[in-house]
Amino acid sequence: MKGLLKVPPTKSSLLALKKQIVILEEGYELLERKREILTRLVYERLSFYRKLRKLAGESLLESYRWLGVTQMRMGSQKLRQVALRLKPALKVKILPRSNMGVEYPSIQVKKQTMEPVGLLGSEGSLDETRNHLLESVTLFAQLGEAEISLLRMLEEQRKTQKRVNALKYNVIPRYRDTIRFIEASLEEEERNALFQIKVLQNNTNT
Repeated sequence: MKGLLKVPPTKSSLLALKKQIVILEEGYELLERKREILTRLVYERLSFYRKLRKLAGESLLESYRWLGVTQMRMGSQKLRQVALRLKPALKVKILPRSNMGVEYPSIQVKKQTMEPVGLLGSEGSLDETRNHLLESVTLFAQLGEAEISLLRMLEEQRKTQKRVNALKYNVIPRYRDTIRFIEASLEEEERNALFQIKVLQNNTNT
């Protein structure tokens, strides 16, 4: 019979297969629950990612607007001089995180106190530009974390879906068909044995 497992049709094989199919069905239920949770997480993170991407894009446009204003007021050369003197305004820490067996980086951004610019000719729009750029960088760091976690969650959800489908439509049905085949074979053997016993009894009585 096509699709059956290659095991001898014996009682010991039948018992072993029945134990194995219980484990397989329990594994299927666990994977199905995991798939459902991952699917929900993917949709939640996708919604969050879209909102964050919109905020980051809007923030970047505003930052460039202020940068343009500052460049017009100070000039490119003075702005470049300021940029070279400034110390890093952010501290970034990347830590490993895990959710439902999915690992992804957690990006933590801490803003530092902005140092005053001691340059003759600098003006107020520079501070606005620095503040907006800091906000943009922070949002893009959060966006990077959200995107990586979303992609890895999605990949894990797809892998889990494949395993669920393999168990549901291939592995478990083959075990069930093999169990039914062995049960039928053993019943046939038992009927044949009973028939032979009756024949022997009849021959003995005559």
